[in-house]
Amino acid sequence: MIPRYARPEMTALWSPETRYAIWLEIETLAMEAMGELGVIPKSAAASYRAKAKFDVARIDEIEREVKHDVIAFLTNVAEHVGEDARFAHQGMTSSDVLDTCLAVQLTRASDLLIAGCERVMAALKARAHEYKMTPCIGRSHGIHAEPTTFGVKLAGHYAEFTRNLQRLRAARAEIATCAISGAVGTFAQIDPRVEAYVADKLGLAVEPVSTQVIPRDRHAAFFAALAVAASGVERLATEIRHLQRTEVLEAEEYFSPGQKGSSAMPHKRNPVLTENLCGLARLVRSAVLPALENVALWHERDISHSSVERGIGPDATIHLDFALHRMAEVIEKLVVYPENMARNLAMLGGLHNSQRVMLALTQGGVSREDAYRLVQRSAMAVWQSPPPRPATALLDRLSADAEVTAKLPAATLSACFDDAHHFARVDGIFDRVFG
Repeated sequence: MIPRYARPEMTALWSPETRYAIWLEIETLAMEAMGELGVIPKSAAASYRAKAKFDVARIDEIEREVKHDVIAFLTNVAEHVGEDARFAHQGMTSSDVLDTCLAVQLTRASDLLIAGCERVMAALKARAHEYKMTPCIGRSHGIHAEPTTFGVKLAGHYAEFTRNLQRLRAARAEIATCAISGAVGTFAQIDPRVEAYVADKLGLAVEPVSTQVIPRDRHAAFFAALAVAASGVERLATEIRHLQRTEVLEAEEYFSPGQKGSSAMPHKRNPVLTENLCGLARLVRSAVLPALENVALWHERDISHSSVERGIGPDATIHLDFALHRMAEVIEKLVVYPENMARNLAMLGGLHNSQRVMLALTQGGVSREDAYRLVQRSAMAVWQSPPPRPATALLDRLSADAEVTAKLPAATLSACFDDAHHFARVDGIFDRVFG
């Protein structure tokens, strides 16, 4: 993680202070449960709650000697608590603390990611309705196809982020899992009611079979959900980057007063934000393979997953959190050029209506193969003619083709070039997407 692509709200979740504060709460809650069960004195749990604190620098100092982070933490806390600290960590193993803490961190991270996704969706919804009936050319293979509207474009991304929101919520539910089951997960030295108590207080579910660690298929699914959401960010960012190209310029990122686009060329206005987003999406996706490889641990547990998660946990959540909020801001401030959309729509002289003419010919009794040949003959002539092409270029050529006019009356042929036909079902699409 680098500060350039991080928001303080998410970064704070992964700080040593936050991690140790969660550890301390887990240990304290476990002691309170054990006190209620009569395993330890209630007074010891109360004393631990009142006196326990930690110092990050001191924990680091102890760890340099003992080479064990949880032991270093417990030793430091004991220095503040005194004699009652002997009742801490009764029947527990380090994974009980580490895995439950990670579950808390990832759950809290999920809440921030969900909020970021919802902000993107709100921006897309507002701008989709703003440009609901703004015509623009649709493209397949990067080539002009048939008209759509800019609102429909944005509605499609909104629908995708709706699915991403569902995935993030499902990932949150799956990762919000507590395990306090002791060595090899058999509860031999700790009562399962302690686990249930801690889980309830932390807003987590209990892991049915923890084997000492929470199974890593949960984590793999979590990081996969983040990766899919990141890919949705990249797809939208890529669309904006293409639309901002000089030859297209149908939309562009907001260029603020005083902003500079190039150290060499004063005229430049580059899509730097969406380019950043495409790069960040790659980083988020890079967490998926190691998360999948973490699933297969040796027997009841090993710690080969630990070093991986210390990296991908903060990095993937911090980068996606930043990307979602940057994406939302890009959409909120996106500069849209309807006049350029209209210009691009008209630049091929009506070729975007070729399918309508072909279908009209088939309705007039022409075979599909012959209809395709007749329309393509005129379409290729228009395509190869030098620009600027008149808006009626294809209609004019077809109107001069005796084979076409023999099957299509002039009024029918002309009606094929009424672009309003392409937008007749936009309301229906919006109803599907927005309800």
